[in-house]
Amino acid sequence: MPVHRSGSVRPRHLFLAGLLLAALSLVLADPATAADTPARGSARMGMGVAAHDGTGGMPSSADATQTEGVDVSGYQGNVAWSTLWSSGVRWAYTKASEGTYYTNPYFAQQYNGSYNVGMIRGAYHFATPDTTSGATQANYFVDHGGGWSRDGKTLPGALDIEWNPYGAECYGKSASAMVSWIADFLNTYKARTGRDAVIYTATSWWTDCTGNYGGFAANNPLWIARYASSVGTLPAGWGYYTMWQYTSSGPTVGDHDKFNGALDRVVALANG
Repeated sequence: MPVHRSGSVRPRHLFLAGLLLAALSLVLADPATAADTPARGSARMGMGVAAHDGTGGMPSSADATQTEGVDVSGYQGNVAWSTLWSSGVRWAYTKASEGTYYTNPYFAQQYNGSYNVGMIRGAYHFATPDTTSGATQANYFVDHGGGWSRDGKTLPGALDIEWNPYGAECYGKSASAMVSWIADFLNTYKARTGRDAVIYTATSWWTDCTGNYGGFAANNPLWIARYASSVGTLPAGWGYYTMWQYTSSGPTVGDHDKFNGALDRVVALANG
């Protein structure tokens, strides 16, 4: 058996140690890279609104009659629905699904709980256009709580289409490809439920990622996100909003909304 001199072994050990130190230094040099990317499934309505559009102001009390609502996700856990009802909240949307890989573990408590205290409720889907097609995600949504029933208490499903919390703002899609993806989702949802889905978005994202496309306004109610004293400029095509998410720091649960009309208008949307 050959004898190795100690001097011939050390350089190899030092080389390997150097590689390990270099790899460790790369990780330590940018510790936020992994930590800043949320886990898949954790997205919720308005997650990027404050970061991209800012915050400030509250709706004016002089606004036309509006009806208070909330939107919730797994982030809120079990929700105190009786407290929200007592505070004047009369409608609610619950996150049902995301992509084709996530369903809200608190969906039953949130969706049924809001209904049981007397609220008009609906479900929403957080879109991830970079993972599967619009049709595939619409079917997943309907199959996991996003359906609709003509009971006067169930709102049409909502498509939450906004900033990508996991990567590129527009999910790597061109404006025309994004419009096609959204149309695929909306057409499939209507074919499955008979209802036109609500579109939840922010004007700045819509402008960046769809080229400010106005073709959905005729059929799909707009749920606009803007944390300010007014909704500001709406996306192309829509002359008015149906719902407005105006804050992520409201009482009991953070995300509070206004329905653009009295309670009878909420009922009218539920009834189709």
